[in-house]
Amino acid sequence: MILESPLLASAGLKPRLFFKWATLFTFVVAIFLSVAAIAGLRFGLMILIGLGFGATLEGFRFGFAGPWRAMITKRDPAGIWAQLLAIGMVAIFAIPLIENYSSEITGAVAPIGYAMVLGAFVFGAAMQVVLGCGSGTLVNAGSGNIVALIALPFFALGSFLGAYHLFWWTDLGVLPVQKLTGWGGVGITLLMICFVAIALWWKAEPQFRRIPKRLIFAALIVSFLALANLVVAGQPWGVVYGLGLWVAKGAHYSAIDLSGSVFWAAPASLDRINASVLTDYTSLTNIGIMMGAFLVAFWRGGVSQPVPKLRIIAWVWAAIAGLLMGYASRLAFGCNVGAFFSGISTGSLHGWVWFIAAFIGSYVGILLRPRFGLDI
Repeated sequence: MILESPLLASAGLKPRLFFKWATLFTFVVAIFLSVAAIAGLRFGLMILIGLGFGATLEGFRFGFAGPWRAMITKRDPAGIWAQLLAIGMVAIFAIPLIENYSSEITGAVAPIGYAMVLGAFVFGAAMQVVLGCGSGTLVNAGSGNIVALIALPFFALGSFLGAYHLFWWTDLGVLPVQKLTGWGGVGITLLMICFVAIALWWKAEPQFRRIPKRLIFAALIVSFLALANLVVAGQPWGVVYGLGLWVAKGAHYSAIDLSGSVFWAAPASLDRINASVLTDYTSLTNIGIMMGAFLVAFWRGGVSQPVPKLRIIAWVWAAIAGLLMGYASRLAFGCNVGAFFSGISTGSLHGWVWFIAAFIGSYVGILLRPRFGLDI
């Protein structure tokens, strides 16, 4: 039994609410201090950034797959506008930072090629089947969504396999890397964002031609966290590499030979495989996202969600979609976070091509989801 406290009463805090906040704060501080003590301050900051991403995405319902679905099915562009707002704010700072500190900070730059376009298309379709992109699957899994919990390990396996075969796919043909730099690059990026935003306004239903305040606030937080990720880690926010790395570590410690993969046998990859997961930036933000979503769900009343009454074949399709998402994301050089959000905001033109291909794929995924028995 929690006793009433005159001090808490005078501060306007209910005892149960106070202890809930105190428990949450203590947990976050303990996680930060533990990682910082084991791996170093920079890695402690990365787990905090990941926690912030997870809490924001779950707490404000800020995502990627859902807003794309809303635009396609209801002509509601609010969520995509919020994504573009966050991307634009990051681009204003990130593109000049990368140009001025190129030896310390890198962008999410990748070439455009056949495999990249195919991968983005397949990823867009698969994410609508499971109703979650890379970050969305992590958030949904952290908050107790059963479909996401099924899809996530297959997503990780697919990411590992996609990286394993990556160079075979890129050998099919890629264009030279194209990127926007300097303030001119910032201006072009903002103009392209405005063009897309206006096109969405033109296609939107009249009642949806506004952005809810919660999404504006969420976009501000996400952009701040993305910039923090860029400065602290020296690289943009990403998701899929960390998931594939976890499987690669499992394969390595299970004595599975990875020498047949140009990607995983590369010295840099082997260094990551042998190092602690607490020293991998992407792994830390991924873990933080799940933990942040878990904390928000716990705050709301618990992470247990009802198990959907799906046929066995629907669960199989969820697993297959997760596998395809992971595999396709490696061919496409990222998911909605690594390719779309971070790609565009750091000046890579492949992010725009990814956006178009994945959006078309989303149309297909929305049509396939009920056929796979996942709409109930």
